[in-house]
Amino acid sequence: MELIKKNIHMDRIKCKASTQITMEDDINITDSRPDVYQLIEEQGEVVIDEIRAVQDHVYIKGKLEFCVLYLSDDDVRRPASMEGSIPFDEQIYMEGVVPTDSVSVKKDLEDLSVGMINSRKLSVQALIRLGLYVEELYDEEAAVELSSNEPVEFRQKTINLASLAIQKKDIFRIREEMELPNGYPNIFDIFWQTCKLGETQFRLSEGKLSIQGEVQLFFLYEGEGENRPVMWYEAKIPFSGVLDCQGLRERMVDDITCQIGHKELEVKADTDGEERIVGLEIVLDLDMKIYEEEQTEILSDIYGVTREMEAVAGVGKLKQPLMKNMGKTKISGRFKVAAGLPKMQQLCHSECDIQMAETKIVDEGLRITGAAAVKSLYGTGDPEVPYDSIAGTIPFSYVLEIPGISPECTYKLDSVPEDLSVTMIDADEVEVKAVLDFHGIVFSHYEEPMIQDVKVTDLDPDKLSSLPGIVAYIAREGDSLWNIGKKYYVPVSQIKDINELTSDEIHPGDKLLIVKGIS
Repeated sequence: MELIKKNIHMDRIKCKASTQITMEDDINITDSRPDVYQLIEEQGEVVIDEIRAVQDHVYIKGKLEFCVLYLSDDDVRRPASMEGSIPFDEQIYMEGVVPTDSVSVKKDLEDLSVGMINSRKLSVQALIRLGLYVEELYDEEAAVELSSNEPVEFRQKTINLASLAIQKKDIFRIREEMELPNGYPNIFDIFWQTCKLGETQFRLSEGKLSIQGEVQLFFLYEGEGENRPVMWYEAKIPFSGVLDCQGLRERMVDDITCQIGHKELEVKADTDGEERIVGLEIVLDLDMKIYEEEQTEILSDIYGVTREMEAVAGVGKLKQPLMKNMGKTKISGRFKVAAGLPKMQQLCHSECDIQMAETKIVDEGLRITGAAAVKSLYGTGDPEVPYDSIAGTIPFSYVLEIPGISPECTYKLDSVPEDLSVTMIDADEVEVKAVLDFHGIVFSHYEEPMIQDVKVTDLDPDKLSSLPGIVAYIAREGDSLWNIGKKYYVPVSQIKDINELTSDEIHPGDKLLIVKGIS
């Protein structure tokens, strides 16, 4: 007798941890940069250089890279920028991690604040949150059939599950060249830039992964000419392409994380030799997990006809996609220029970051609360302070509908702002409108009894002799042909043949003739 088994490939979180890092440092302005008259705005990015796991601890080395936009303390106030970095080296307790584990890190720059100590020194403060987790692959062995040379009855049940079909990392390159519009001066120096990834969509097909999205680019530059005019350029750059992915099929379920891993902005000469071409190269890092939803028949019970057979059952831990859903919510608000700051004359550039404070499982789905942080760079028309920025936050609460969700479910949630609109009401106030996109994938987890082995013994002669040779049986509530056959050691097919039944369905009160097949 042999149990025929199937390996079900699954993944799970082995262990996880999180920590906050508070950073504070004084940074000197480099000699090549002008003195600071007034700060305008700042931006930063967390970079991980090294991750090393030991027993129950993880060592992380990295840095906070930041860039500050300010007005120079010259006779003519001109925008300038200063770049720098602050290193960090952390040891984080993570129960269960071992040196051979591959540790993944989710990094968030929760707060960045830059203050001016004097014209040659800045104070940088930041709050960084790191989320660490280790994923592991495991196999659940499920008995799906039984091969035997002696009479044996077995039945199966259908289970729904999501097996991990593909897990890989990949990259997608974006290359684009843009020429400055007529009327814009040639580029002498780009001193401030932002590059953000908009909504990205994926489509699965046979062996191919299609990717489509948008990159939002903005930069300030110093133009050529006697007066060195300060100009800005903004563009939304669509991209699309196809990646080879062996084993991928259309009906699989994708869980893909996409983020900018590397970006480079390069100024090039046009056919006339003038610096008017901007080349953008971006590398997107893709972390791909692809699941295959399937229905699998596994053994649920067995019994012997000529010998005693007992199923030895264990418990399999399985998961299946509950739902992959997306939703949108609109936000709006108004911000005023802070007291003492110059009035607005023209908006240059606006951007929005979604700060999720809490995500909670509720009856309807995932309740997401947080705030949209919006900031806008503007021109003032004041030669003393020609540029400044206005910022504010708009709180939101939104439920992403996931029918059937429960506290035992796990999920991953991504968000991205789109259709951001910031308009001037007057010189003191702006109106903000935006749409927040949320994409979530939710998995349900459950335990399933699974037959792992079969114990075979000879039938007890006394027990066998106590069974009548022929029984007139009247079905009761809860009876089934399976339970009746198991009780009297009679195959289900034999009961159906003798009683001329065409299906396994019986009802209370049905009269059945049971004939013992062995003596």
